Amino acid sequence: MTEDLNYPILIVDRIDTFYGQSHVLQEVSLSINGGEVVCLLGRNGVGKTTTLRSIMGLTPPQSGQIFFKGVPVVRKPAFQIARMGIGYMPDDRRIFPDLTLFENLEIARRLSSKEKVQWTFEKVYDLFPAFVDMKTRKGTQLSGGEQKMLAIGRALMKNPDLLLLDEPSEGLAPLIVQNLVEVIGRIRNEGVTILLADQNLKFCRKTSDRGYILEKGMVQHQGMMEEIWQNEEIVKKYLVL
Repeated sequence: MTEDLNYPILIVDRIDTFYGQSHVLQEVSLSINGGEVVCLLGRNGVGKTTTLRSIMGLTPPQSGQIFFKGVPVVRKPAFQIARMGIGYMPDDRRIFPDLTLFENLEIARRLSSKEKVQWTFEKVYDLFPAFVDMKTRKGTQLSGGEQKMLAIGRALMKNPDLLLLDEPSEGLAPLIVQNLVEVIGRIRNEGVTILLADQNLKFCRKTSDRGYILEKGMVQHQGMMEEIWQNEEIVKKYLVL
């Protein structure tokens, strides 16, 4: 079921996150309405990954609040946050290398706590047709791009309401990136809200409704993607290497 487009499914309210003594995120705030695709933009090291990890409870913020469907999640362990309906594809994919593609998906299916199953093997195979001939391949036998698609498929098998994607287009050939644009559109059409972190402005323009630009752990700019795309000053200041 598609979330209410007028209701924030996720609210991040002035979070501060640290790695040891390093103050990485500084009063970061953002919100995502149900059914949206929103992107975090910025160069390497600006806090995009840390924002996603903070939401998932992997690097909990020391201050501020995060609400998922109106429920505070800051002090919840990551596995509980996942069970609430948040799926996560980390930038390093984290698939099980000695398990087959099918087994990687099967583990996620078994761990799904939702009674209503939205994402089945058949739907994931329809989303990624190449998986049909790869079911018996182990993780170590998959290319980087194939591992990335598997990580997305595995996250979907847990039937999330919100999907976090960390650098989904990074390292992919242009043709695969274009395919990923279509994949994200289809996932969205199934009612899944998406927050993605990526440096690729062209990719984000094709996939996302709105964007937040991070620099030095702070939100420096936010707006509709087309507005960001056309703002040469903002692009040059925060996004162009």
